[in-house]
Amino acid sequence: MKTISKILIFVSMSLALSGCDDFLTKEPETNLSPNTFFSSEAELELWTNRFYSLFAGPDTDAIQVSDIQIAKNLSSVQQGTRSPATENWGTSAWAYLRYINYYLERSGNCSDETVRQRYDGVAYFFRALFYFEKVRKYGDIPYYDFVIPSNDWASLKRPRDSRGFVMKKVMEDLDRAITDLPDNWPSDALYRLSKNAARAMKARAALYEGTFRKYHGIADETIDGVTISADYFLQLAADAAWAIMEQNKYSLYKGNTLKLDAPYREYFILEDGDAKETILSMRFNADILVRHGIQFTFRNMRHSATQRLVNHYLMADGSKIQDQPGYETMTYNQQFQNRDPRMAQTLMAPGYVDLNGIDEVIEDCKSYDMTGYRFIKFVSDDTHNGATTSTTDWPVFRYPEILLTYAEAKAELGTLTPEDIALTVDIVRDRVGMPNIDMLAANANPDPYLCAPETGYRNVTDPNKGVILEIRRERTIELLLEGFRYYDIIRWKEGKMFEQPFLGMYFPGLTQGSGDNRYDVFDMNDGIAGDKEKVDICIYTGKKPSVKNIRKFYKLGEEFVLTDGDKGNIICHDIEKEPRQWNEERDYFFPIPTTERSLTNGALTQNPGWNDGLDF
Repeated sequence: MKTISKILIFVSMSLALSGCDDFLTKEPETNLSPNTFFSSEAELELWTNRFYSLFAGPDTDAIQVSDIQIAKNLSSVQQGTRSPATENWGTSAWAYLRYINYYLERSGNCSDETVRQRYDGVAYFFRALFYFEKVRKYGDIPYYDFVIPSNDWASLKRPRDSRGFVMKKVMEDLDRAITDLPDNWPSDALYRLSKNAARAMKARAALYEGTFRKYHGIADETIDGVTISADYFLQLAADAAWAIMEQNKYSLYKGNTLKLDAPYREYFILEDGDAKETILSMRFNADILVRHGIQFTFRNMRHSATQRLVNHYLMADGSKIQDQPGYETMTYNQQFQNRDPRMAQTLMAPGYVDLNGIDEVIEDCKSYDMTGYRFIKFVSDDTHNGATTSTTDWPVFRYPEILLTYAEAKAELGTLTPEDIALTVDIVRDRVGMPNIDMLAANANPDPYLCAPETGYRNVTDPNKGVILEIRRERTIELLLEGFRYYDIIRWKEGKMFEQPFLGMYFPGLTQGSGDNRYDVFDMNDGIAGDKEKVDICIYTGKKPSVKNIRKFYKLGEEFVLTDGDKGNIICHDIEKEPRQWNEERDYFFPIPTTERSLTNGALTQNPGWNDGLDF
């Protein structure tokens, strides 16, 4: 039976066996006694396969809110409207913690040590993942490495442990996973946890904690004789990434299986994951009815990119778009000319042709597709256009993340060298033919756009500022829509980005008509408004003009608003009408749910700045 099929069975089993009221203490039910279960490989596999459901997957990760990706309706994070009363602790996730600890307390029933070790590694990995995600969201969190008896009220109502303590436990669990997991499984190796998957998880978690501590000024802690600091975690991140890199096992996909001559785009629409670039993947398959809906989401314009993202892409020669004369007034067609190839492999560009050979045009700049910049990453052929019909694999860990993690960790440590850049960022850029980074030049002249408080990263003051900014640019572009951007903003302490305007594409002024009745037409596909094909858009004021051969008419001020009246960038979620505020003293953490605080009678303290109305 395929791995993903087993996972589905376990999800169903979990839902049937667990309730929400006592998820930390209720004994998992099986038809067999706990004293006899877990005695064979089949039983260990049966139990641990359910843990794979803790991976978020594409329908969560790809639509993660941020400053460079918006939807028609802003999230509570973007709006600044989160509340302790409405926050959900995540009962189902805590139930999985119980399953994990329950397994680790009983896996010794299996006498085959080699078999037991493999599946113990799976359990340690997912306990680490569970707590890493809880720390990212809530900060300090109670740590449990045992199943709580139903009468153990002291454990149920214990206070929060420090994030340093918890993250040290995360690292220890991942070290156990690295030791216990195999290099590869006999079958379905790409879809099962391996030593390198655990190393990748360690690199990801350690990079997060190291940079969070650095930019948020978290005081060092001494735990069991170990000084827990930003540099401690950054070094762990670099070491874990290097342990993967030095194997020379992985490389970036440069194939042309689908005849697109666009390897970056092609990698994300392969039905089966590429084993050279992918360290761990989630399998989706129509035959077993395991599918996702990202193509439907993007094809139906449910999410779109902001101008800030577009401005992150360099020119094809490695220069900055901001150095181009009049870059701020470039039209849609002009924006895509001579840019980093990943831009047109991620966003719908003029001349875009889908996998069915059909030319598509940009004709919608309102409704869901508010900015005009449409995502095509993860968009395959039209057999996947329907809701929940996509079957492309989803990479959980891929090699470019490892390379960029190594570069960023060493840059933040102050130990990055030009040789390190050549081994990491330059390899990522090489896939699409982008020039290498000159580390010395970058540090001597940090990109003004990426430095500016309105458009960039205000908190970088390091001597490596220039190259840190370039690594962040690369991470933003390369890992876009893979679930990283929100928590990158959090760890870099750049939440004020959410207060900045969300802008779409630029339209020049209305040059035709007169008085209150003015208009202009725009061909978004090839930029030639006078050719014989239909012109995509007509924007007008006053009375709708009698212009033929137009796909869409938009009345200015009603359909959308531009920054400079009758010209400028599309304004999305106008901050004048939809005020947004990011509280620097509060919003980097979610609030502890009021219900959970009440249940513990205040043993769970509230995160700073959140008022839940409780007097303890």
